[in-house]
Amino acid sequence: MNIVITGAAGFIGSHLSEALLKLGHTVTGIDHLEQTPNRSFKENNLIHALEHPGFHWLSMDLLNANLEQLVADVDIIFHLAGLAGVRNSWGDSFTDYLQANVLLTQRILDACRKAANLKKLVYASSSSVYGGSNEPYSSEQSSTQPISPYGLTKLAGEQLCALYHKQYGLPYTALRYFTVFGPRQRPDMGFHRFMKAALFSQSLTVYGNGEQTRDFTYVSDVVEANISAMSYSNHGNVFNIGGVERASVNEVIQKIEGLSGKALQLTYLPEQPGDPFATGADISLARAELGYNPIISLDEGMTKQWSYITKLYGNV
Repeated sequence: MNIVITGAAGFIGSHLSEALLKLGHTVTGIDHLEQTPNRSFKENNLIHALEHPGFHWLSMDLLNANLEQLVADVDIIFHLAGLAGVRNSWGDSFTDYLQANVLLTQRILDACRKAANLKKLVYASSSSVYGGSNEPYSSEQSSTQPISPYGLTKLAGEQLCALYHKQYGLPYTALRYFTVFGPRQRPDMGFHRFMKAALFSQSLTVYGNGEQTRDFTYVSDVVEANISAMSYSNHGNVFNIGGVERASVNEVIQKIEGLSGKALQLTYLPEQPGDPFATGADISLARAELGYNPIISLDEGMTKQWSYITKLYGNV
């Protein structure tokens, strides 16, 4: 099939690109490298995909692109492009989040409604739409009350998808990711920061007491969820995509100390606005409908990411 991936040079997008190419699909990967602070990381993410004859690369600002032309003959679109991060979404930077996560999604949806061959748009959402839920596990029926501007923009993207589905019959499925980790994780994300600090014996700031828990999801499991959603025959739906297990930040730190053989130099500071104390994914619906079955444990996934981090910074 003819597939477009927005955010293809990113953490999840690059893994998804390679998986789809291995399945024999033609993939057009789109990302905007010119203004990203992580350009070298993204360029490194693309190395394997660029070697494949079925991969077509476009570096462009989608907010100013001719989207109707880009999606005119597309079968599947994975919309992963956007601006991530809870802590940076407050204040003046909220304008950037609105443009990257809401306005861009609306523009893509508007172009997609005119794409005659479109079979599915898979929208990348986030567990941040649930906010600070007191429930041990959030299901798709749980209330969506974001506690960060970032979460608000991801929920707005979901609702835009629902509007275009209701009004124009646009075929979409939204996936709510729960704390994805693994190789190619952005340098501002937790595991990457923690592992880099361990590698270079740097001090590390932990916000809160470290007893916050997360449902950690390995990137290859997320990729499998996307591929399943691509061929899911029903439309206008949303699924939680969580991992094999939950753990606290302190437990993660202990595992990294074990991998590195070093004790991390920790500084604990107050919790940051918008960070939920706990997240947990009820994935029973995704299991039943998508056949989703996460298999990579936290220990196995962290070992893979530690190997990636040591190779990535090996020449520094």
